[in-house]
Amino acid sequence: MRNQRIWYQQVEDPYLHDYTDLALVALYTLPLFLLLLGTGSAALQSVCSRAVTAGTHAPAKDDRPPVAVRARLRPVLAVYTLRGLIVWPLPLIVSFVADSLTGNHLDTPQPLERGSWPHTLVAASPAAAVFVAVLLRLGLSLAPAAAAGGLAPRAALRRSWSLVWTRAGVARVLALGLPLAALTAGVLRLVVQLALPLRPVVRALLEQVTGNFFAAYYAGILAPVVVGILVTAALTLPLTCTAFAALHDHLRSPRSSSRRAGDTAGSTA
Repeated sequence: MRNQRIWYQQVEDPYLHDYTDLALVALYTLPLFLLLLGTGSAALQSVCSRAVTAGTHAPAKDDRPPVAVRARLRPVLAVYTLRGLIVWPLPLIVSFVADSLTGNHLDTPQPLERGSWPHTLVAASPAAAVFVAVLLRLGLSLAPAAAAGGLAPRAALRRSWSLVWTRAGVARVLALGLPLAALTAGVLRLVVQLALPLRPVVRALLEQVTGNFFAAYYAGILAPVVVGILVTAALTLPLTCTAFAALHDHLRSPRSSSRRAGDTAGSTA
């Protein structure tokens, strides 16, 4: 942006603020952001699950070597990837199709007549897709903890699904997840409000460096949000990962105990 501004000044043309540069930066950095997010979440989930296991079971004589601990990151990261591929494509695809059929596009005629029942059904389809995605996400909420406990990625997804969709499982997941979601939303709102003074500072600094008012304006708007997300993640993610690891350990314990009791009874007979 700075080089573009200098070039326009040299040719004595007015500098037009183009948003495509910002869109390209966001698009190219999205894979790196997702990789950092997944790796950090996998490492945190592994540490929290290991702490829960150490606190609820008898400690082993020899602690696991660092190589084994690092090896557990791969299945947890794979679980995050698989869960994202299962949950997110449906609402994104349905929203895109619904917008193409019912959206207000000035350059193309609207395919569906407004007020007709096909238009109403298509317009409501994104909400239905989001509801299905929430159910899928709910059923797979214990998968990272299961993978951190030693299961392969697909086995962790199956275990989470089988543990959650029981009468006790879904009630306990909701009883744990809803307060954590409310806590996360409250902390995010509070931190964003406290970080609002960053807006003029970031806006003035970036406009001075790049000469791009458009970039500086939106960077100023996003700065408190970025700070809020980072601080909220640092405060709530350890609690969330530990809570779901403890819930996974609690839900699987009755099955493990009954299986061991059945094996003992069979061997005695």
